[in-house]
Amino acid sequence: QVQLVESGGGLVQAGGSLRLSCAASGSIFSINTMGWYRQAPGKQRELVATITSTSITNYVDSVKGRFTISRDNAKNTVYLQMNSLKPEDTAIYYCRAEGLITTSRWRSDYWGQGTQVTVDS
Repeated sequence: QVQLVESGGGLVQAGGSLRLSCAASGSIFSINTMGWYRQAPGKQRELVATITSTSITNYVDSVKGRFTISRDNAKNTVYLQMNSLKPEDTAIYYCRAEGLITTSRWRSDYWGQGTQVTVDS
């Protein structure tokens, strides 16, 4: 069974920084793309950033220059360094593993349970 567990969320003042981590565990053979999504109250879930197994990254325009996504393939872990945080970054942040292949060669996508990020003005 595969699980994604996020950590690192919390309350921070505007202009501050947080670092989110997401560790995938279980019988994992490989993961194609890992990413972070967020959902603010009353809004749809949106993509924040993704990173492929070869470290190709993609960011939503609103976080470019402020957020950095990285991953440790050996640990099946993805990180999101968030700097210069703004109140509009307040949301629940979800980790996603796309194209995860288990040791029994089952391929699927997985979500973490989410971690709250609140930026106080």
